[in-house]
This record gives sequence, C-alpha cells and structure tokens, in this order.
Amino acid sequence: MESTGYVTLTRQSGLMREMEIIAHNIANAATTGFRQQGLVFSEYVQAVDGGDSLSMAAARVKKTSAAQGILTQTGNALDLAIEGAGYFQVDTPNGIRLTRAGAFNVDSLGDIVSSDGHRLLDIGGAPINVPQGEAEVQVASDGTVSLGERLLGQIGVVEPETGADLERESGVLFKTDAALAPSADGLVLQGHLEGSNVDAISQLTRMIEVQRAYEMGQKLLDMDHERSKSALETLIK
Repeated sequence: MESTGYVTLTRQSGLMREMEIIAHNIANAATTGFRQQGLVFSEYVQAVDGGDSLSMAAARVKKTSAAQGILTQTGNALDLAIEGAGYFQVDTPNGIRLTRAGAFNVDSLGDIVSSDGHRLLDIGGAPINVPQGEAEVQVASDGTVSLGERLLGQIGVVEPETGADLERESGVLFKTDAALAPSADGLVLQGHLEGSNVDAISQLTRMIEVQRAYEMGQKLLDMDHERSKSALETLIK
C-alpha cells in the first residue's frame, strides 16, 4: 500500500472511533449526569525510508464536555445536582470515582449511596451515614448534610487539577489520577437532578458529517486500489 492509502486509512480509523463516540452520546442524551465526549484529531508524523516523513491523522484523545446539563426539580431529598463546576465522589470496588449523577438514596446500613450502590463520600473521603428511622435530611448549598441541628457531614464536591484528563469508566463514572481539590464555585442543589449535557442536534449533525467524510475516504481508497491494480496489470503485460 502506498502513502495515499496509509494516510487515508488513519483518517478512516479515526472517523470510525468518532462515530462510535457520537452514537454513545446520542444514546445517553436522557441519562442523568451524563457528560458528552468528543474526539480530538491531531497530526501524526511517521518517518519512512529515504529520510522522508509521512503525515497521518491520529484520533486518540477523548475530550469530556464540562457544559452544565439542564437542572430539573424533583423534590426528592436525596436527589442532588451540582450547579457550576465539580463532581461528586463515590466509592466503587475499583476506587474513588467522580460523577455528576446525583440520584442518591440510603442503603440498609444507613449510608447515602448512588443508584448503583456506590457510597457518596464527604469532603474527607468518608461515607455519610443517616441514622435509620430519622426524618429526611437537609442538604445546604455547600454540601453540608444535617438532621435538624445535627451535622452528618459535608458532601465532597471536587475538581481535578487544571488540564487533567478524565477517563470515562462507565456511562456516568470518571477516573482520574490527578490531584483533587474542593470546587471553587460548585453549589449543591437539593431536590434537583442534572440531566445529560449532550446537544443532540449538534451530535446528529456531526454524525452526518462524519458519515459523509468516511464515504469520501472510502471512495479515495477504492480509486487508489484501482490505480495500483491497473499499474500492476500494465507491468505484467
């Protein structure tokens, strides 16, 4: 395969990955706390024989959108949303993970947990326990959880350090190896949930663009193949 084929294949491969991400975004347009992702294309230069180089496309970096999702009032005491920047911390079997999905409840042990059973952590990284049989808790905008005059803890709303990568581990959970710090402007809203921040219209538009670009790339590969085939047949004759 000649240079044209290699360059086009790297672009086609990136477009296929982008199409998968777009489809995943659209499928989760109604998922609470879901964060839209995009794919970043960059130039990849490969050295070739003769001291020359070949410029190809690389699409390996996924970028998570930090846009605020629509906030919906539910009235449920443990439906929590973050207005502004930041993430909740939850304790999973694989370690601490970040999420914007705030549909919490109390488990049989009295711990506040996510819909998947992961314990919500306070600012110090400890679970928050609600005494069984007590009235509904109150959650202040700074994350303070209380029962009347009794303080139960303060929900940890944190942000990874600037420029840190967030690795999506599942639909609404993110992993990062970066240091975490309390959010400077994230406010906790009790009785609210944050919807997905997916812009469905722009994603559908981009899906069409990617599909057309992929079809054009395929036509170019077919033309290059026919040209090489014709040249080979001519040499054989």
